[in-house]
Amino acid sequence: MKISAKTRYALRILLDIALFGKEKPRTIKDIAANQEISDKFISPLVVTLRRAGLLQSLRGVTGGLKLNKDPQFISLLDIIDAMDGEIYLLSCLRDPRSCPRKTHCITSLVWNDVNESLREKLRSITLQSILDQYFRGKWSDETYSI
Repeated sequence: MKISAKTRYALRILLDIALFGKEKPRTIKDIAANQEISDKFISPLVVTLRRAGLLQSLRGVTGGLKLNKDPQFISLLDIIDAMDGEIYLLSCLRDPRSCPRKTHCITSLVWNDVNESLREKLRSITLQSILDQYFRGKWSDETYSI
């Protein structure tokens, strides 16, 4: 399993909005400049995040993007599922018919347990928990940015 660039950028977009979009909605242009991501790359990601219910866009002069939920209710799992689909470590966990051994596979339960543990861990990491770590000083401003 590999986290895609789409998911990594989507997380940065959402964190940018959570951090800098409290007073007024963020524009794609502002996010692109702040995150050093091309406007053209951000736009389709924003559409996907909007369709997933994680973002809302506001029209007009004072429009832009804002989170559709409080940061404590947006998990890393939500973002991954929106951008890449549900995580499955093995194809047989997604579709049992993909493996002829599925009905008598001794390792199936182990892989399912690992997959569920991973999903639970990702579900426990929220935008708010990432921001909390950032504000507690786990990262220095000179070294890391979102």
